Amino acid sequence: MLARAVRPVWYCRATRSTFGRNFATAPHVINHGPGLFLVKAEELTMPPQEKAISAPAIATPVAPAQRIELIDALRGFAIFGILLVNMELFHQSIFTNLWGANEPLGPVEQAARWFIAFFGEGKFYSTFSFLFALGMALQFARAQSRQTTFVRFWLRRMAVLLAIGLIHAYLFWIGDILILYAGLGAVLLLFYRRRPKTLMIWIVVFLLVPLLINLGLFGLIQLARLSPDGAAMVDNALAEQQALQQAIGADADRVYATGSFGEVTAVRTREMLFMFSAWPFMAFNVLTMMLLGLYAGQRRSFEELASRLPQVRRIWAWGLALGLIGNGLYVLFGEFSTRSMPSAPLLISLLGQTVGAPAFSLFYMATIALLWQHPTWQARVAHLAPVGRMALTNYLLQTVICTTLFYGYGFGFYNSIGIAGGILLTVAIFALQIVISGWWLRRFRFGPMEWLWRTLTYGRRQPMSLHAVHARVS
Repeated sequence: MLARAVRPVWYCRATRSTFGRNFATAPHVINHGPGLFLVKAEELTMPPQEKAISAPAIATPVAPAQRIELIDALRGFAIFGILLVNMELFHQSIFTNLWGANEPLGPVEQAARWFIAFFGEGKFYSTFSFLFALGMALQFARAQSRQTTFVRFWLRRMAVLLAIGLIHAYLFWIGDILILYAGLGAVLLLFYRRRPKTLMIWIVVFLLVPLLINLGLFGLIQLARLSPDGAAMVDNALAEQQALQQAIGADADRVYATGSFGEVTAVRTREMLFMFSAWPFMAFNVLTMMLLGLYAGQRRSFEELASRLPQVRRIWAWGLALGLIGNGLYVLFGEFSTRSMPSAPLLISLLGQTVGAPAFSLFYMATIALLWQHPTWQARVAHLAPVGRMALTNYLLQTVICTTLFYGYGFGFYNSIGIAGGILLTVAIFALQIVISGWWLRRFRFGPMEWLWRTLTYGRRQPMSLHAVHARVS
């Protein structure tokens, strides 16, 4: 998952959709009420300390009947948005995306770009990060109820995810976020027992750190500009950097469009070095939303949804209002400022996204939760749930489909569709994933990659076929 960054490239530009978004959640929005989802009370019981266990039970995966379908639907919606924002980077080098010349666009293409920036960028990886940590809270509660050890299980789970992410990043696509999730997933072990108030303090701290870094770097550059010689030196350095990165991007685009798998992998390895330099800034963003997911789990914010609809509606209203303002500033000042040069408009754009991305993420989740209360809408939204149950498989499948379509070792359509065409292609691919996911889960317990993840985590082969499980139960 990649994101088009609003932070200036003069120190390190992160990337589109899931990367490089400095954003803010408004704590008062969350404090208006418990939550969005309905689960059983015993599933979220979290004692202050794990019970002493003399003979730990054997850990097992969650049965399909025990899953919370609404959370799966939210995951499916996030998978759609991730592809929507990532699509442009599937047929454009990260260096071209960040440092390329901003050529004028036609009205349709410009409208498509504004649409993705306003409604997509930063919102869906925020949602996925939230749900990732919420899943951790649910798994911890389940481990306690079954008296199974949790820390070793979670570390094994993150180790397997890290291995999958490394393969994905180096052999398929640099936009991988699984590596970062695996690392931060381990970091969550430092927080999963913290009190909700303590989590909120850390959420605010991690939220502000990237913004303060941006302000500090901008201030240093402006300080250097106070003298004529310093201003000339800064401008020359920025211009040289942009020219160098544009040349690297042009060469990478050529290889992606016409190169063999080996040649593309060599370019991908070079670009991954840049991605690792961007992740320290990205990490604060992701960790903020992960802690918010833990906070929601510890506050039991996903119980008795039907009785807490007024609070959900307040979250919906606050998310919509703050999202409209924040993302409006992001698009207005971001699209009309030079991304490679530090400026006040660029910082305003950054501040807008700081508020707008998580606000719209909460708005989207609250909207789906409210629609879930109506049987007709629930039946429609439920089509997203199979995609969410197979989130890892579908995320990786998007990479396989798009790199095969665009890269030179595939069909070679690299840089041949516009932004608007990418939106249409996103809808087509996701519609296919809805059909495939539903078909698959009517026959099997897990998606293929979910099965592999669980099998390696638990250290034993997991039963895959639903018929085999039903036969064993009977």
